[in-house]
Amino acid sequence: MCSRMSIISPSDDDGTRLFYQQLCQYEDHALRMIHEYFQDDLLHIVENLNTNSLLDQLNSRNIPDIEVRELTLLVKCNKLVEQILLDEHGHQLPPELKDACLSDVQNCHKKHLYEKTENLLENKPPGCNQGEERFPFSTRYVNLIIVSTDHFRERSENELIRTGVKHEEYLMKKQNELQRIYPNKMFRWCHRSRLVPHMVMVSGVPGVGKTTLMQKFVCDWVKGDLYQRFSFVFFFKFRELNRLDKVSLETMILHQYSHLQEQLGIILQDPEKLLFIFDGLDETIHKVDFSSRPLCFNPKQPEHCGQIVVSLVRKSLLNGCSVLMTSRPTKLASINCEVFQQIVEITGFFPEERRMYFEIFFPNQELSEKAFNYVKQHDTLYTFCYLPSYCWIICTVLSKSFQLTSSDQQVSLLPKTVTQLFAIFVANILSNHSLHKSDAQKLLQSIGWMAEHGVMNHMIIFDERDLDSFDVDNKSKLLSSFLMESGGPVTYSFLHLTVQEFFSALVHYTDYSPEKLQKSLKEAKSYSDGRGEIFLRFLCGLSDGSTRSILAGYLEKQAAQASRDVITWLKNFILEEQSLVESEDKKRRLLRTFFYLYETRNKALVQESLKSHTSLDLSGVHMSALDCAVLAFILETCTNIEELNLHGCSLQTEGLGRLAPVLHNLQNLRLGNNHLPDTSCIQLASVIRNNRSLKKLFLPGNSLSGPHLRDLMEDLSSPDCGIEELHLGANELLDTSCIQLASVIRNNRSLKILDLSRNSLSGPHLRDLMEALSSPDCGIEELHLGGNDLPDTSCIQLAYGIRNNLSLKKLVLSGNRLSGPNLSDLMEALSSPDCGIEELQLGDNDLPDTSCIQLASVIRNNRSLKILDLYSNRLSGPHLRDLMEALSSPDCGIEELYLGGNDLPDTSCIQLASGIRNNRSLKRLDLYNNRLSGPHLSDLMEALSSPDCGMEELHLGGNELLDTSCIQLASGIRNNRSLKILDLTGNSLSGPHLSDLMEALSSPDCGIEELHMSCNGLSKEEEALRNLERHKPNLKMIY
Repeated sequence: MCSRMSIISPSDDDGTRLFYQQLCQYEDHALRMIHEYFQDDLLHIVENLNTNSLLDQLNSRNIPDIEVRELTLLVKCNKLVEQILLDEHGHQLPPELKDACLSDVQNCHKKHLYEKTENLLENKPPGCNQGEERFPFSTRYVNLIIVSTDHFRERSENELIRTGVKHEEYLMKKQNELQRIYPNKMFRWCHRSRLVPHMVMVSGVPGVGKTTLMQKFVCDWVKGDLYQRFSFVFFFKFRELNRLDKVSLETMILHQYSHLQEQLGIILQDPEKLLFIFDGLDETIHKVDFSSRPLCFNPKQPEHCGQIVVSLVRKSLLNGCSVLMTSRPTKLASINCEVFQQIVEITGFFPEERRMYFEIFFPNQELSEKAFNYVKQHDTLYTFCYLPSYCWIICTVLSKSFQLTSSDQQVSLLPKTVTQLFAIFVANILSNHSLHKSDAQKLLQSIGWMAEHGVMNHMIIFDERDLDSFDVDNKSKLLSSFLMESGGPVTYSFLHLTVQEFFSALVHYTDYSPEKLQKSLKEAKSYSDGRGEIFLRFLCGLSDGSTRSILAGYLEKQAAQASRDVITWLKNFILEEQSLVESEDKKRRLLRTFFYLYETRNKALVQESLKSHTSLDLSGVHMSALDCAVLAFILETCTNIEELNLHGCSLQTEGLGRLAPVLHNLQNLRLGNNHLPDTSCIQLASVIRNNRSLKKLFLPGNSLSGPHLRDLMEDLSSPDCGIEELHLGANELLDTSCIQLASVIRNNRSLKILDLSRNSLSGPHLRDLMEALSSPDCGIEELHLGGNDLPDTSCIQLAYGIRNNLSLKKLVLSGNRLSGPNLSDLMEALSSPDCGIEELQLGDNDLPDTSCIQLASVIRNNRSLKILDLYSNRLSGPHLRDLMEALSSPDCGIEELYLGGNDLPDTSCIQLASGIRNNRSLKRLDLYNNRLSGPHLSDLMEALSSPDCGMEELHLGGNELLDTSCIQLASGIRNNRSLKILDLTGNSLSGPHLSDLMEALSSPDCGIEELHMSCNGLSKEEEALRNLERHKPNLKMIY
């Protein structure tokens, strides 16, 4: 047995032993090969083996720890090395196929494909005589980001906008949360799906690089760099298949690859060695339904082209072959894709790839850096740079702008909005053609109306009939600058979908018709799938006179009237939005409105549109850096906005950086749950420093703990800081943070509310916070320290802070561990006549019933205490009587008492009754989630009917009350004049005695205004409930 077997211990299970046995079959070079091939997948494998001895053994052979940790993948992979070698070197042809000259045919086929795929075609920038230029892949290709996805199933907004948002989400994820798919991973075993996929769908928005990726895939196969397991690859474009109708698979192949005529029958006999690539499912005119029947089984059998494709994917035709297909997400959202074993999405470029594209486009490094930095400074331009085609457009515009020598002229041609970018792009093309302006305007009109028809009807491919119907002159030399021509029969498409959307908006300024404009605005607004969103942004952007001036000479004389119409529509649109009921959808629509306003660059319009808004609530809406940049423009323009709620918007540091400079007029800022790290404290500090009017700052649910917290604390400690409420809950703050927080309390005289809940402040430095609290300059009125894992020893420090503080009114200590001998220190401080605390929360502190003795002392001696929360403790027991006796004291001022979740049995009702019978101050008693069902419930009800009882709210939900309890409840209600709210949720009151309760509630003397009866097994048809509704129509009843 090999030396590796010596590391097996007797305690290892059978699986571990099997793993080691299989490990012995491999040489070191094979293990390294497997590790390199599967490295990214291995990072995700569950570590469930005892690998300590394995580490020691393999470390001695200089294999990195990370490799050993991940080798658990090998348990079921007996032929991994062979598979890897197969993808590298391909199949060896058997003698009979060599005799058939299949090797020569294969080489001929590869040569044919290489000639079609070896170069990238790229349109030349405006002004160049050459229409397009060819580049070898190695010099021009930038890697695209491909991830596993099913996002196409949810499509309620524009494709390009949605993918831009997803980029932000992907960048926020950790590496191990994002399954990135490389081209060499598409057809190999996937650890998540636990299979080798043969049917793969590649999704991607227009211009993201689907066709380019397929072209490179084929080119790499031809060169021997990728998937040599496939002996033959057949590359089809759906656009070219549109001219075929009823054909057999063999005919379809030979139509494009006639050189295979003699050997095709032999080639198709081994389907496992075949790969079919179909590019552009969204462009097909054939019906392609992957759930349809009947299917085709014979490659010689003629069928409709779409049925041939479906049969290949469904494996009825050439079972064992592999299929790779591409499509837009909108198409995939409307079809059944379950047959595909792997679905991936091209998300385009991440930041490093964006920079690389600029470096490749601009041969001059200084110019490349200048262009890239300019784009990064303008978020509206930078966001769409995830699209390769968009990068090309912006690079062509900037290459033209940066060539100018006059600085004034250069600045005027540098875009600041997306509308300006495309206006300059079109203007550059027009300026480099000799076509008369009137002829150019006519072409802009014709392709504009065709473009709009396409946008509104999800069309991006046009044929000769479309050009004829819109009077497009296909002989114009200018046409090729905007439309790409391909295939036979000839089809046309715009350089990019966004170019099409720009022309669809521009046409309303080159060929103004008020009727057509209003019709288009109404249609674009009505589409729930977002197809009209960018069209509307462009339409609003072109309403700006300075943007329109870029295309001066090509616009209709009435373009200014079109602008006024668009602005009027936008004003009315905003008014309609304001009248909608508050909802998350309304918030998204509000953000969409901000984009329209941003593109107009019309500050007067922004101010007029939002003059009635003193607050903005976008909570829960994902805010990208671009969204934040647009919101920043709105806030900078509208100085009347005082409150901004961005809770749960996933801002992160970049988004906050866009907003920070314009937050100087706010009084209330909510930034909770935004994944903000401690470095955000620098930006938050600047907000505080520059905003003397800020009163409330909400920052819970972030990650502000760290060295930069000091920056925030320093500005909060400034005497000029006017913040009155500071919420820092759930920020992972340690007890060392108390040193800095203490400085804030000492020096900030305006601070009244400090929320530090759900941190980790337990430790020696809690004393620093308490010492500051006892300072005579401290004005804190509310202190929240719940959920800080404070032990009972913390009570000594807490007592010290409370004893000398005259301002504190509310102290929240719920969710700690204060039960213990030192609790008495805290209780003693709270019992002091000088203690001014009015609300004390001690819920979920594991307090036993003996704590009631100390709590009773607090109630007797602290005349200011109004609210006492003792929820979720263990107060059931004989000493509950002590608490109730104190409650019945004439000096007791308690108005609200929370005793829910204390496991109180029905015998506790005797003690509770003694407490409330003579207490005229108690208004609310919460006894939720106890066990009060039983004979002694009547004691509580008897006390409730006492003339001295002033109870207004009684909560008895979740107490296992049966319908017989209704008799007792009725007796309490019948004679009580003060009770307004009765909560009986979550019991079992349905039954014959329910009528007793309903009868008491129907009494004219009963003053109950609100009744909660849900989760009691009741139905609306209960006769007793219907009678009550008739007698008390104003009673608010929830059941």
